[in-house]
Amino acid sequence: MWRHAAARRSAQIRRLLSTSAPSTGAGSAVRGPCIVHKRGTDILHDPWYNKDTAFPLTERDRLGLRGLLPPRVMSFEQQYERFINSYHSLEHNTKGEPESVVSLAKWRILNRLHDRNETLYYRVLIDNIKDFAPIIYTPTVGLVCENYSGLFRRPRGMYFSAKDKGEMMSMIYNWPAEKVDMIVVTDGSRILGLGDLGVQGIGIPIGKLDVYVAAAGINPQKVLPIMLDVGTNNEKLLEDKLYLGLRQPRLEGEEYLAVVDEFMEAVHARWPKAVVQFEDFQMKWAFETLHRYRNRFCMFNDDVHGTAGVALAGLLGAVRAQG
Repeated sequence: MWRHAAARRSAQIRRLLSTSAPSTGAGSAVRGPCIVHKRGTDILHDPWYNKDTAFPLTERDRLGLRGLLPPRVMSFEQQYERFINSYHSLEHNTKGEPESVVSLAKWRILNRLHDRNETLYYRVLIDNIKDFAPIIYTPTVGLVCENYSGLFRRPRGMYFSAKDKGEMMSMIYNWPAEKVDMIVVTDGSRILGLGDLGVQGIGIPIGKLDVYVAAAGINPQKVLPIMLDVGTNNEKLLEDKLYLGLRQPRLEGEEYLAVVDEFMEAVHARWPKAVVQFEDFQMKWAFETLHRYRNRFCMFNDDVHGTAGVALAGLLGAVRAQG
């Protein structure tokens, strides 16, 4: 199923990514112009523009990169092969290790690529979605969320908290993308079957959007994972010295809704046509927010609409198969 879905959209994504990826010969995507307002190490530290050793010498000169990279110029396909070989080597070297250790090791190697070179990262996902979907999303993402504060290396997405009340309308403009088409937001209150994981639930929106990009062809520059931190009732997290979220009990009632209201108004003000997907909210808030926002904003709740949609698709498919 994953491979079939990816095949239908891979051509579109490859055209999108080709502005950063070198041409690979006959049949490859036609490169479009890519205007870069950065130079030197600023480019190498930006995973969207960074091509690592794939920068040709002419680009190294124009962008102030000569001397900042090893002298060999590797093609995009060579980089791709190098990563796949590293991944297979990891699989070989971790044979016999506990499944959780192996899964987190695989997630780490993919995450490091994501942090460094997004073009190569999404190409790897698109071509190998069947193998990598269980790593970037369920079941591995549950382990990632449980250990997220310890695994954290660099921020991804946005974080809105109860302490930001009154500031969200200005905060939303801190996101650098001018246009966002798809937002996945969670409050971390019901992450998979693991319960309240607080701010560590950000792994769910990140993983879900990566699947959307790789399997559904959504533009990776126009997606935004968001964590809505209103506290946590998980005592283990509150006592964890590494925990990165608010150290307070969850807001309830009108206080909780006031935070979500302000967040939704801020998102709508900047990106009125963006789809906002509510993910892994407690059931009481899933239905409450759905009822509150469905007629005002472009939003849906994945645990309500998504689950029902998949069930309906299965029923319709069965009916057609019998007919």
